[in-house]
Amino acid sequence: MSCALLIDFGSTYTKLRAVDLAQACVLASGQGPSTVTSDVTVGLDAALADLERKLNGLPSFKYRLASSSAAGGLRMVTIGLVRELTTEAARQAALGAGAKVVGTFAYRLTPADDHRIAELAPDIILLAGGTDGGNSDVICHNAARIAASALACPIVVAGNRDVAQDLVTLLARTGKTAVLTENVMPSFGELNIDPAREAIRQVFIDRIVHAKGIDRAAARFDALLMPTPAAVMEGARLLADGPSGQSGLGDLLVIDIGGATTDVHSVSPGAPSREGVIQHGLPEPRVKRTVEGDLGMRHNAETIVDAIGLDAVRARSGLAAETVEAILRRIASDVEHLPQSAEEAALDEALAWAAVRLAVKRHAGTVKVVQTVQGPVLVQSGKDLTSVTNVIGTGGPLAHGMTPSTVLQAAVADGKDPSSLQPAAPKLFVDAGYLLYAAGLLAAIEPEPAFNLAMKSLLRVDNEESHGCRRQTA
Repeated sequence: MSCALLIDFGSTYTKLRAVDLAQACVLASGQGPSTVTSDVTVGLDAALADLERKLNGLPSFKYRLASSSAAGGLRMVTIGLVRELTTEAARQAALGAGAKVVGTFAYRLTPADDHRIAELAPDIILLAGGTDGGNSDVICHNAARIAASALACPIVVAGNRDVAQDLVTLLARTGKTAVLTENVMPSFGELNIDPAREAIRQVFIDRIVHAKGIDRAAARFDALLMPTPAAVMEGARLLADGPSGQSGLGDLLVIDIGGATTDVHSVSPGAPSREGVIQHGLPEPRVKRTVEGDLGMRHNAETIVDAIGLDAVRARSGLAAETVEAILRRIASDVEHLPQSAEEAALDEALAWAAVRLAVKRHAGTVKVVQTVQGPVLVQSGKDLTSVTNVIGTGGPLAHGMTPSTVLQAAVADGKDPSSLQPAAPKLFVDAGYLLYAAGLLAAIEPEPAFNLAMKSLLRVDNEESHGCRRQTA
């Protein structure tokens, strides 16, 4: 057997890819509605039936692997000591694990914080705080408040190792599920987020799958390995680095435009590229993800227009203000509505362009002049992505849009904003087959076929020769 079945339980659709590992090609794709809120097997059966029709029967699969972003994805609250330090380290660990961070809290939790966390209804809490051997009062205080709460979600403890085990014991004694992992910031300024990422993913597999009802389809696949955003991130990492003995694309940026969020993944050191620039804040992870929950193409269409400005959307789409507003009302009343006219397609293109522009600007670092006693100094916050050579777009608006090149151009540095450290002159690609998640699922067990599969899905859209990938023909 050399076939794999790769499943994505999405918020709207359950999507399947049947791939031939030996040839690193897609045999067929299937799709059905996402029915997680009722019975997940209904949507999966519909997608399998669709796949079976296209293949005239299902082959034997060596692997049947799945990811999920359904039912709101993996909702997470992070709690740390100092917002710019351990709290930020915890947030990076959560995002890297594929979570959607719905709340971030620092210092000592208050009764108002307790109430707010309960309102957020997280799937997991990541509790951090204090370097190893450093402050332990705050994380102990926060653990005690969580222990006394009615929260039923698992808690991953990733703080000061001097007290971490005791806090796990305390939480377990009050009926909470607590998981111990390494400190996300063991010493001042040192990030150690990979162990927390793995702990979060394991909790996702062990418990959240059950809470979302996806385990009702467990007999249909071998393992639900990770949230879909984490699978996309692993696919991005594989594309950048390549499998063992094979060169990857190098530094890259992946933009995933969805109906509810726009996610940006960068695989790049992000260190200052200009001489004399000083890095401010925590060191940036080489593999980084940000989630923009206000930039979803359907759930937040009006918010995108508000953020970029109605005039910019009108100029981009060529539509009158009243036409834009009428289409936005249509989207708000039916978030699953797809463009049915040239006007709706034009607005979709403008919304996608705006989402890319805003999301990449937020993901990239900035540089500014700071006056010091020694004189003016250039200070960088976040990642310097100016030298990133590849920008990849994924998601329906890019894979099925008419103008992916102009949409992705929104990720490129704008000379009118010299403070932003966005890619300066990258090559532009689209994940035409929506296979980055599939490559991420396969990356750990079949890295070479996974890499080749992802590369074949890349469509070069800036009309220049590609490096082994397909060139745009239309």
